[in-house]
Amino acid sequence: MSAVSLLDGGPAAPPAPEAQDILALLGDRATLARARAGFRIEQATDTAAHAEYRQLRRQVFVAEQGLFDRHDLDGHDADPRTVVLLARDREGALLGGVRLHPVPDGPDIGWWAGSRLAVHPAARRASGVGPALVRAACARAEQEGVLRFDATVQPAAERMFARLGWQRVRPAVAAGRPHVLMRWPIGRIAALAEAAKSPLGPLLAALRGAVPDTEGPRPYGASGPASSGFAGAYPDGPAAVAGSYGASAGFDGTYPGGPGTAAGSYAGPGDAGSPGGYEGRAAAGPYAAVPGVPGAYPGGPGRLPSPYSGFAGLGGAGFVGDDGAPVPGSDVIAACDAILPSMVARDPEWAGWCAVLVNVNDLAAMGASPVGLLDALGAPDAAHARRVLDGLARACAAWGLPVLGGHTQLGVPAALSVTALGRTAHPVPGGGGRPGHRVRLTADLGGSWRAGYRGRQWDSTSGRRADELRAMAGAVAAARPAAAKDVSMAGAAGTLGMLAEASGCRAVLDVAAVPRPRGASMGDWLTCFPGFAMLTADAPGAPELSAGPATGAVCGELTQGQGVGLRWPDGETTEAVTAAVTGMGPA
Repeated sequence: MSAVSLLDGGPAAPPAPEAQDILALLGDRATLARARAGFRIEQATDTAAHAEYRQLRRQVFVAEQGLFDRHDLDGHDADPRTVVLLARDREGALLGGVRLHPVPDGPDIGWWAGSRLAVHPAARRASGVGPALVRAACARAEQEGVLRFDATVQPAAERMFARLGWQRVRPAVAAGRPHVLMRWPIGRIAALAEAAKSPLGPLLAALRGAVPDTEGPRPYGASGPASSGFAGAYPDGPAAVAGSYGASAGFDGTYPGGPGTAAGSYAGPGDAGSPGGYEGRAAAGPYAAVPGVPGAYPGGPGRLPSPYSGFAGLGGAGFVGDDGAPVPGSDVIAACDAILPSMVARDPEWAGWCAVLVNVNDLAAMGASPVGLLDALGAPDAAHARRVLDGLARACAAWGLPVLGGHTQLGVPAALSVTALGRTAHPVPGGGGRPGHRVRLTADLGGSWRAGYRGRQWDSTSGRRADELRAMAGAVAAARPAAAKDVSMAGAAGTLGMLAEASGCRAVLDVAAVPRPRGASMGDWLTCFPGFAMLTADAPGAPELSAGPATGAVCGELTQGQGVGLRWPDGETTEAVTAAVTGMGPA
């Protein structure tokens, strides 16, 4: 149906196989309201449509304007990545067209341009065809994962582009005539950083000043929770989960063959006094004492050493917004991550896997060797909880980690949070960068988009061997760069902004040098959760990370200032993030 009939209840459209109206899909009511005669915008998909568009271009740019001698064809017309959008009236007559395409030769790095905007002379008065084509081109560019979208326009068109939100960059020359370089502002990276991280500074201000009391050592872990869903985690007694989990690294053969308690490791009875009756007791047996946390688990209430007294919260000196927190008086690093409740509800096995993955990545960024995990699980019923724990158990086996304890609550909305403990005598801070340091991205480019999360979650880990996963997890500890952060919710560009902020710097990212999978656009890759990806900063010439199957490259630098800039092959820098990402300030 036509754009107008879709919105105002006018005449029905011709039947399929007519192409979808791009303006209608965009909900562009402002432009559609000005389209008195009625028109639609569609993508040219066949040779005839492309030929019709080129004929219109020849009429406008050769015959009418004299910009070219015989034709206006160029290499972009032969590029299969070029997209042509056409405006047609209700009878199918061509009213105008525009094309958009990658700018540099070679791989698409997310820099595109719009060009050859042509409107038929009979459709130029009050029709809205030109603005509609420009709007549709902007939307399509962002859909393609573009992060820089330019147009070199004639001076007479500058006002229209400015009204549509484009920004003037500088004067330019095209076809020997004066033009103006305009740029469409794409705020994808800034919007993600704003949504994911900007509230943190104000929210956590009170905690940053929190100082525990100094009345002496305090009990720690005397009655901590049992492993969720493992021993004593379900109601009606201390029975362990029946043998659906199998033996896995760290589980000490807990569940082979049928119901039974954990073999010494997680066999605490249920704690009937806990909320809902699902909490168990802390792990006994082989994990009764974790190195570096004296007496932290029962046989007897442990106590933290006195250096904890007077410790300022949220990481302490030199650690602000880090992936893990050094525990005072020890070599222990603690990390904690919550999984999106919607993901726990609709993809429970994947949520369990990712809960381990993100915590291992956090410890890896700190240069810590993982010791074990504690999980807190909420689920509507035991069947859903079992699916989450299946994923968690499989991931624990892959990375060779035990679940030290946890908590399970049934009859509630799906929720999952995991705390990880690791050890290192020399933690790597996220805020250790300095102006002049080179930025390196080391990422696992294998895998593909996770089903149901295209453009948002790149699954590079679920198909990896255990030795490959552990090699990547140990890369920062071996290289010990000045600063490191694992790429998480803010995406690679936003996470780089966090590293720069904690380091008191600005970051510049060389877009063309960023390691990236072939199946991901630059816009998607810099804003997704990538499985394993580590950003590091260090002096020029510092050794690269040896991270098994992961690929690394120097792709930027830290400078004076704040925010994140994207540097392009022509030397131009566009702003991805203009200010501090979290508001937590330098470490």
